[in-house]
Amino acid sequence: MGKLNTYSIERAKGLRVPPEPGKPYSLPVPGSQVPGRSAVYRHWRFTDALLETMDPKIRTAHDFFEEAVANVPKNKCLGHRPWDPLTKTWGAYVWEDYETIATRRKNLGSGLRIIHENIGVTGKYGVGLWCNNRPEFQITDLAAHSQSLFTVSLYDTLGPQTTEYIINHAELSCVATSLSHIPTLLKIAPRCPSLKIIICMDPLSAGEVKGESKRELLNQFAKEAGVQILEFTEVEKLGAASPRPINPPTPEDIVTINYTSGTTGDPKGVVLTHKNTVAATSSTLCLMDQTDEDVSCSFLPLAHIYERLAEHLALWGGAGIGFYHGDVNEVVEDLKLLRPTGFSGVPRLFNRIGAGIRLATIEKPANPIRGALSKYVINLKLEKANNPDPKIATNRHWLWDKVWAKKVAANVGLQRCHTIISGSAPLDPSLHQFLRVCFANNFSQGYGLTETYAMALCQVDGDMTTGNCGGVGPSGEICLRDVPDMEYLSTDKPFPRGELLIRGNTIFREYHKNAAETAKALDNDGWFATGDICQVDDMGRFSIIDRVKNLLKLSQGEYVSPERIENVYLANLSFLQTAYIHGDSDKTSLVGLFGVEPEAFAEFAGRAMGKRFTKDDISEIEAACKDERVLKAAQKQLDRISKENKFNRYEWCRAHHLFLTPFTEEKNLMTPTMKLKRSFVAKHYRSNLDALYEAVAANEKPIRALL
Repeated sequence: MGKLNTYSIERAKGLRVPPEPGKPYSLPVPGSQVPGRSAVYRHWRFTDALLETMDPKIRTAHDFFEEAVANVPKNKCLGHRPWDPLTKTWGAYVWEDYETIATRRKNLGSGLRIIHENIGVTGKYGVGLWCNNRPEFQITDLAAHSQSLFTVSLYDTLGPQTTEYIINHAELSCVATSLSHIPTLLKIAPRCPSLKIIICMDPLSAGEVKGESKRELLNQFAKEAGVQILEFTEVEKLGAASPRPINPPTPEDIVTINYTSGTTGDPKGVVLTHKNTVAATSSTLCLMDQTDEDVSCSFLPLAHIYERLAEHLALWGGAGIGFYHGDVNEVVEDLKLLRPTGFSGVPRLFNRIGAGIRLATIEKPANPIRGALSKYVINLKLEKANNPDPKIATNRHWLWDKVWAKKVAANVGLQRCHTIISGSAPLDPSLHQFLRVCFANNFSQGYGLTETYAMALCQVDGDMTTGNCGGVGPSGEICLRDVPDMEYLSTDKPFPRGELLIRGNTIFREYHKNAAETAKALDNDGWFATGDICQVDDMGRFSIIDRVKNLLKLSQGEYVSPERIENVYLANLSFLQTAYIHGDSDKTSLVGLFGVEPEAFAEFAGRAMGKRFTKDDISEIEAACKDERVLKAAQKQLDRISKENKFNRYEWCRAHHLFLTPFTEEKNLMTPTMKLKRSFVAKHYRSNLDALYEAVAANEKPIRALL
């Protein structure tokens, strides 16, 4: 096995050292403050110039993959768990090394050029990708880089209408996909005039029906739609037989058009370049540990820029990427086999992991002695982590990390994990600190958007604070703009507040074919308006505190931030998994719809009903969601949390419904990045919300939901 002792990795190690305890993570640029806007903040090491690349020789995603191949050709690169149709089980991880992936990438890139030329398509164009996370996704992406092409992701669970829109909007001639999506593509093909080729990532030669293979049967339907279906390996063989020279991209070439999932209207195509990729990945290298012996778990959608950045980091560092087997509910099974050293997740998953750990350690452990020990260790470590002196604060302990924390982490496959990053949405502070002491590693929160290549802010190892996203990344700069109608000002005391604006080397080029939206998002000075309200503390750490115009206004004139209330409930009540807080403008109170976490809810509801059942008893759980005793107990807990967190009385959830799975992508109520489509939820559950308001009106102080 080679060693990736390159200039860029060595430089990153030197830059990764945090500032001295008590010194700011971000610094204001002198003289940069103007009326209506805060000073401009930059990373403490990059106040004079923003970071473009860790190595002047590396300017594109193609460059850093080539470097890894040259230095560590035999390192594990991409791994997956094959499905055994006989035993109907997922096997152990199977790996291909960097050298092998490089060859497959080159062959596929040549094959892509050939099949497009056969239909008269030349130049620099996009290739569609529609599949779950798997090696073929990454190989296609790398193949596109090798020929100065770009990829366009279709979210795995998007509906046919949005898929059709993206194919037409991006003018895709070819989509590489899994077998399960081919029927949908054939159905919409007549309305997608540019679509001519479908590349199937799964075998089509096996499984004959009356002497005809799946390939022959599918191509009969495809021919009617004017589309040809090819196997992935067939395109690789085509490229191997007629190889084309590598045609590397430039920094200004497009690396991807990444369509935002969007909560309303058609998605916007965010045009991102190789320059953006290298800048974002360089910043990530500066902020977290990375070695060529690392292994990361790929389970967040690769169509999401957050996961793309995580995998760029691995590919630059010569690390392995293990793809989960496709079921998010069973990702812990994959983690136990993979034992990753780096892991990126979202609050929704960490809520579930935290609830499971609490049940196993402090809430209702099978062994009372183990429960008492767990409470002691957690309280001891929390006291150390919450120490206000940054020189003393730590989530490590010389003894308990070996005999307790390591075992807790092993239960979810994270015993080797030195770095965990949470992104996509705010992570509750108490949950964040709880998991920090359980895992005893660098567990940081970051912030970024598709338009910033997922990189903008990130906490650094050793910072034990919570409720913030850390300081500015090395490749960008940030300021806060006044939002006077919401009473957020850059002159606020003790800390400036306002809408977060970002500028720098990670900022997207434009929204594809949408000059009007581009002009709204980017001003003449290159500042991108995020729509998020932030405050910055005296250490240069930024906290997301609100969303521009994402407020409810109740009839008494009070403004309410529903997401803040939802996050508090979810963080403190382990039996809840999802939440939607609603307020009509002609009402004085709030009501809620909640999805339950099956395992913890079975315990909670069982106590309220005086009976026992498990998370697998679906009918029992659904019945418990409507049981008056359970609803009364749940309302009592909601009231308790509201009081403990000092909610204003108009911020209390006054009535609620419980569901097993209320918000799903299939119902078009949640985006692929797990954000609620709030207007769609309100419309879908309008009758439920009306019934809840009737209950509120019927009871001066309602203590339960209406069945």
